Amino acid sequence: MSTKPDPAPLLIACALGIEHLALRSGDRTGADGPVTVLRTGMGPKAAERSLTRILADPALSEAAVLAAGFCAGLAPGMHPGDLVVAEETRDPRGSTPCVGTELLVKELVRTVPGRTVHTGPLTGSDHVVRGHERSELLATGAIAVDMESAATLHSAVRAGERPVAAVRVVVDAPEHELVRIGTVRGGISAFRVLRAVLPAFFEWHRSLLLPRR
Repeated sequence: MSTKPDPAPLLIACALGIEHLALRSGDRTGADGPVTVLRTGMGPKAAERSLTRILADPALSEAAVLAAGFCAGLAPGMHPGDLVVAEETRDPRGSTPCVGTELLVKELVRTVPGRTVHTGPLTGSDHVVRGHERSELLATGAIAVDMESAATLHSAVRAGERPVAAVRVVVDAPEHELVRIGTVRGGISAFRVLRAVLPAFFEWHRSLLLPRR
């Protein structure tokens, strides 16, 4: 009698304590297989170190990796609380294509109704982007920027072939620039949105486990 193989784990990586709190406190029912929420620390180097270390664990060596957290929107008309689903992440080393983008968009629209979901390239930076840098990055075709997603996904695929994706919540946009990240904890709705997205992540993960036709 054959036994069903254990599902591959899901690793959700974020940088900040407030992001980790949102993801850890969200509804975790519906997960198909083990889920790890990793706080990498802030910046691309911290993300790379954390991912390399955790994926060396045999229990997570085949994990699907999803980078999550907050980002800065680059396009006019973006608002805090909007969602960004990356088609690819970019940094100076190149681009990392994301898997299951259309499914993530569909599930996020269902899970967080009323929120606008943007898709496109998500670019990486080693510092907080402000002012004219936004328009320069927008001119490259990127729709949003953060400090860890590109390094997270680059490190994940370097450690072994696996599905990767990135979903970010806009906290800061051209017409709504943040003074400091701590203000996220107040009136901005990004924390509540990030807390609500886990069911969409689990559906994405479940879809990867289905047999390919």
